[in-house]
Amino acid sequence: MTDYKNLKGKRVKFFTSDLSDAEAEGQLFFSDTNKEIKAAVATAAWSASAPLISVKRFLGGAGTQAAGLAIGGQPKANTGAETEEYNGSGWASGGDLSTGRCYLAGCGTQTAGLAIGGNGTAVTAETEEYDGSSWTAGGDLDTGRAYLAGMGTQTAGLAAGGRDAPETIQDATEEYNGTSWSEQTDMSTARRNLSGAGTQTAGLVFGGGTPNSDAAEEYDGSSWTAGGSLNTARRYISGFGIQTSALAIGGASASPAAALTTVESYDGSTWTTSPASLATARAATAGVGTSTAGLAAGGFSPNFPTAISAVEEYNVTAMTVTAGAWASGGNLNTARRYQAGCGTQTAALTAGGQTSSPGLNETANSEEYDGSSWTEGSNLNTARVAFDGFGTQTAAVAMGGRTPGDIDAVTTEEYGGTSWTNANNMSAGRRYLAGFGILTAGVAAGGGTGGAPGPMSLSSPGTEEYDGTNWSAGGTLNTTRTVFGAAGSGTLTAGLLVHGDATEEYDGTSWTESSDLNTDRDEGSTSGTQSASFHAGGSPFFTGTETYDGTSWLTAPSIATGRSNASAAGTTAAGLLIAGYNTPSSPRTTNATEEFTPETTALNLKTITDS
Repeated sequence: MTDYKNLKGKRVKFFTSDLSDAEAEGQLFFSDTNKEIKAAVATAAWSASAPLISVKRFLGGAGTQAAGLAIGGQPKANTGAETEEYNGSGWASGGDLSTGRCYLAGCGTQTAGLAIGGNGTAVTAETEEYDGSSWTAGGDLDTGRAYLAGMGTQTAGLAAGGRDAPETIQDATEEYNGTSWSEQTDMSTARRNLSGAGTQTAGLVFGGGTPNSDAAEEYDGSSWTAGGSLNTARRYISGFGIQTSALAIGGASASPAAALTTVESYDGSTWTTSPASLATARAATAGVGTSTAGLAAGGFSPNFPTAISAVEEYNVTAMTVTAGAWASGGNLNTARRYQAGCGTQTAALTAGGQTSSPGLNETANSEEYDGSSWTEGSNLNTARVAFDGFGTQTAAVAMGGRTPGDIDAVTTEEYGGTSWTNANNMSAGRRYLAGFGILTAGVAAGGGTGGAPGPMSLSSPGTEEYDGTNWSAGGTLNTTRTVFGAAGSGTLTAGLLVHGDATEEYDGTSWTESSDLNTDRDEGSTSGTQSASFHAGGSPFFTGTETYDGTSWLTAPSIATGRSNASAAGTTAAGLLIAGYNTPSSPRTTNATEEFTPETTALNLKTITDS
């Protein structure tokens, strides 16, 4: 049998259906479903990921695709000190640099990173070390410079090229031992706006300008030698990988400085233009990772100085990655804002709200969603705006709000899937409150009395609990607040309230302050559970989305229609954002619905033919 296999090869495996697991890479099999011979083939591709917290260019990068850092950059206060951390799905705020700067280099890991040189108020020689939460001063470069390349680790780093304070283009090379920098053999060609990859003893630099360069040089720990030339000369280039397996990404043409989508791979001797181009042309971006799993974050696009927050992941895998995204759903029959919503992506309910502006224009209108279209349901008994609710499409509660005549409502209504019926009142009327839970175990939190043009007085008690019949006092919020927008999610014993950038969690008895949103905004909308919620939109007409994992908030794909005072339903795996306030001009309301689908992967199968 062994001789037979050597002579004739192995059998083609037979499967009744297609393989779907990444472990099938390289497998040749016969699919009985399609009556075809297929193979799982690895390909290179970029896919969109969650954006940075803020737009930025000329930033530093470090770490891996699953644990990356974006360091400093512009245009945040021109020279930002902010650090952002990536966990493979979204970005969260990290510790700030001691000295805000741009045009810097980064290297190392997310928990042991280096920020090297750059330009703050002036070109700097400063080095800072990151421990996963905060930056501390390291040894200064011998030659302060910006626009330089960095590579290696926190205890074995390499800095090359750049421009010093007298604006001299540098060929200087320095090594870092975790404490101090020491001068080494200069590069063959002085240059700035270049990129680097590899380690202290096997480094690689490429590109740069001005003028734009196609040159690459390799470092062996003591000297530089010429490497293969890039196919496309460029500056403001980025890259990642090792000396024998690197990627050069993006960059800018010479004149004008237009961003590029070009990607090239290096095998230790030759650069090859990749068919897997960036989806978004970018230059001065942060490049992080390996030649099979990388990340491009921020930069400018399509031309300087327009900074972006867009992020892309690079993968060489047998799995095709489809990015998570919001997409248009069915439109409401009645556009509105300040309405209540609950349910799931395929069985949602929205009711009440304000139909136009100026004027109060409260509506009692109620609509149901089946995952594709909205259908008119029974109206509320009392028209209202600035209220909230909880439950499901067939077992919901609506409470509080502002009713015609500018009255702070104490009224509660229950929905059974057919009609709304009046239930027992809350103990105090309030508007701009948050709700979460189910029909027999819900919470109303925050809110206020009165309103424009006068100041709003905070209501008391801060929280009330509903048992399906009566309301009773619950725990008091740490910060009593009016909540503009549908900002509650979860259950009676595991709830969440978001206001501004503040987050509080409820355990059925008391409230505890938790991590803040990365972006402070009022009037956003929240849905999900205490350990898996999304918060989308906000004022003014914000498109940003963040997700909460029970500990911290991370950036997520943005909504298409910026809006505030929308209602939300569903979860982080299948979210729904409904209507809201989307324009400063009349009628100021939208009927747009957006649905969220998370990232998915599918095996990349190729059919084997005889031609």
